[in-house]
Amino acid sequence: MATDRNERGRDNRNRDRENNSEYTDKIVSINRVSKVVKGGKRFSFSALVVVGDGKGKVGIGLGKAAEVPEAIRKGNEQAKKSMVEVPLLEGTIPYEVKGNFGAAVVFMKPARSGTGVIAGGAVRAILECAGYKNILTKSIGSNKPHNVVKATLNGLTKMTKPEIYAAIRGAASTIKEVM
Repeated sequence: MATDRNERGRDNRNRDRENNSEYTDKIVSINRVSKVVKGGKRFSFSALVVVGDGKGKVGIGLGKAAEVPEAIRKGNEQAKKSMVEVPLLEGTIPYEVKGNFGAAVVFMKPARSGTGVIAGGAVRAILECAGYKNILTKSIGSNKPHNVVKATLNGLTKMTKPEIYAAIRGAASTIKEVM
């Protein structure tokens, strides 16, 4: 039986996998780590997974296990538990925002319809899972997937929905009307 590269999973890190009909998950990175013990080396794996519903909810999870599929499963469960709601306005973000985490800085800017998702691997994974269709991004500083994903999520969660600003300014009579 010939082994296809796709069966080994190496080229499928960013491919969509449908576990449920409601969530899309993307594997951002898989890392092999080793621990030196008396008898030699013990290998384990960590998987960084992003899960989203495509309607403005997204979460990230890090799973660690002795085998890759188990690490992915654990990361998937953790990502579903840590889901947060992010503003989604006609397929883009309401306004420019900058997210920071560690040495990673991710700058995000709204784009008009038809632009697409202009982003690198780790940033693209979280934006596509959240449901963004048109957005411009630039990742500055660290390019480590863990920091870049957390910086992106930090920027998205810093934003406030436009309806809340309208309610604060008095454009809507009460915040309860908006929510």
